[in-house]
Amino acid sequence: MITWDNFYLFAIVAVALWILGAGFALFSNVKSRMAVILSVLGTITLGVFIAGFWISLQRPPLRTMGETRLWYSFFMGVSGLLTYLRWKYRWILAFSTIVGTVFVLLNILKPEIHDQSLMPALQSFWFVPHVTVYMFSYSVLGCAFILSCMGLYRHRENYLEAADNLVYTGVAFLTIGMLTGAIWAKAAWGHYWSWDPKETWAAFTWTGYLLYIHLRLFRRSSPRTLYWVLIVSFLSLQMCWYGVNYLPSAQQSIHLYNRS
Repeated sequence: MITWDNFYLFAIVAVALWILGAGFALFSNVKSRMAVILSVLGTITLGVFIAGFWISLQRPPLRTMGETRLWYSFFMGVSGLLTYLRWKYRWILAFSTIVGTVFVLLNILKPEIHDQSLMPALQSFWFVPHVTVYMFSYSVLGCAFILSCMGLYRHRENYLEAADNLVYTGVAFLTIGMLTGAIWAKAAWGHYWSWDPKETWAAFTWTGYLLYIHLRLFRRSSPRTLYWVLIVSFLSLQMCWYGVNYLPSAQQSIHLYNRS
């Protein structure tokens, strides 16, 4: 049976495969077949753990911060690989590997895994699609963040085309996540939106990415400004995901599900 005690074994294999894949990508002048194969195998390894852990827990592993970090690491592998396949940036797999590895290490050092039970609000059809769609959008927008940092560092405009596609995809899934969350909230608490601290930061994050899309479509800002909008929006996303949990005002939030 796959339990949290086995996680480090899967983590070591997944990260090792990601690192090897990133290495093949960095040192190849064209798209590397080995980079793709190794990256896929690394992501599959983490996916196998998530599936087995789901069976072991007898519930979706989506309740705690540690469990959502599992999904983010998995989707970061997916998003980094898709970005590499589409735009062939040799360095993107290295960065997605670093991000995925950081979250894997956080889970080893601070797993935040609780018991098998789910509170009544989480025993909903909308629980799994809401959280997984959000995690995927976070990973896609994470790749856009990496591109924006590289664009600023290298003073290049050509990363904006790739960033556009990533932002459009990420915002689409982010919007679906917000809509499914609103439907879920209506069923669980009787209202679609309550301006809870987490919801407020979600709205702020969504607005930031919409601002980028607006500025990009109407060509009203310089590439440098656009890159900064993406960076600030992604930092807001991090605040929405886990930073808000440390705010005093959020201690009574309906979105804190990780209490034992």
